Amino acid sequence: MKFVFLFLGRTTVEYLDAGIEDYLGRLRRLVPSEVVILRDRVSKSLPAEQFKLREAEQLLHGCRNTSFLVALDASGTSLDSVAFAGCISDWEERGLGSVHFIVGGHLGLHRNVLDRADFVLSLSAMTFTHEMVRLILLEQVYRACMIKAGRAYHN
Repeated sequence: MKFVFLFLGRTTVEYLDAGIEDYLGRLRRLVPSEVVILRDRVSKSLPAEQFKLREAEQLLHGCRNTSFLVALDASGTSLDSVAFAGCISDWEERGLGSVHFIVGGHLGLHRNVLDRADFVLSLSAMTFTHEMVRLILLEQVYRACMIKAGRAYHN
């Protein structure tokens, strides 16, 4: 199984970008993983709903060949780290070829993405910037993989 993290636009905050690279490197030692940065092509002058729709089209096009899509949204299922590790184990046992994690832009994800998702995940009831979510997601996937492997990182 391979993890693909799909982001719109580059991470602009240096320390977040460094953290993302750090956790991506750690995760790659456990499971094939990659970050795909889609060029942010949507005009910020569009009305919010149209803006999110255009982003959704880009994101869904970017993950059209995935076997499983996980969308990050505050309305999703909230799991502790052990339960999330269980989800990853389940996905692996089901023989999924790839799992794509989608993080939306600053306005969140359009309904089209949430409807297409096989699983909608909430990292917290709190609100984070979309750039912070990238780092938190990678750390949590790494943590779940360490739990799954019986390693001590999660203690």
